[in-house]
Amino acid sequence: MNVPTTPGIDEALPAVTPEEPLRSFEQLREGGIYGFDSRDIRSRPFTLLRAQVLRIARSRGWRIIGITSPTPKVGKSFVASNLAAALARSPDLHTYLFDFDLRRSTIAKNFRLTGQHGVSHFLDGTINDLRQVARTIPNEQLTIFPSYPNAGASDELVASTRMDSLIAAMRQLPDNSLCLCDLPPVFANDDAVVISQKIDAFLMIVEDGVTTRKQIRDSFRLLAPAPCIGTVLNRYSAGLTADDYGYGYGQEKRYGSYYND
Repeated sequence: MNVPTTPGIDEALPAVTPEEPLRSFEQLREGGIYGFDSRDIRSRPFTLLRAQVLRIARSRGWRIIGITSPTPKVGKSFVASNLAAALARSPDLHTYLFDFDLRRSTIAKNFRLTGQHGVSHFLDGTINDLRQVARTIPNEQLTIFPSYPNAGASDELVASTRMDSLIAAMRQLPDNSLCLCDLPPVFANDDAVVISQKIDAFLMIVEDGVTTRKQIRDSFRLLAPAPCIGTVLNRYSAGLTADDYGYGYGQEKRYGSYYND
């Protein structure tokens, strides 16, 4: 991410350092990250989601996509992590995953990353070089920008000039790039509302039987005029027990359906 006119933002594609090895894909699967392995049937919903997101984003020239939900604990970061993993397998595409859920960051946990400095520490000025934050997965086209605990006020950080500079740098990435941003839930604070006005579009995650129509309507109203690329119905209670290809999900209810807007 080389943007000479944006101070503090330099190349953001470092290799993972020996001190911070990425955990094996098997360990990631144990933590719920299936998108890297297309042979794992649990990755299939995210492969389908990848195809829909890329189709819509490319047709409209969108390159910075936020992922949010009306309320916490509906699987927002789970979907964001697996979608990023699935996108990483796309030929001629480099995916960047940013954790902007600064108060309840989980992307680092999902990918088994550890550290002291993350995105929030760049936004508050603790660090000036994003290379201290980025983690590029070896042999995969995915760079992760995790967040770690920070006492700073998240609403001030996402509204800062540094945040604007970061968004500007994201827009100057090569054409074969896509940025996913894990945002806070809409009703957790106003961070998602602020960030949604800076990016291209958002993907809404809702939970079957939990998220209400009113919560969805109010979320769209608060995020307007930012466009919604679509919604994901997570933990679909009916399940997908079998299909014509012989795959079965059993009692697993963590996966859902994708609907275009």
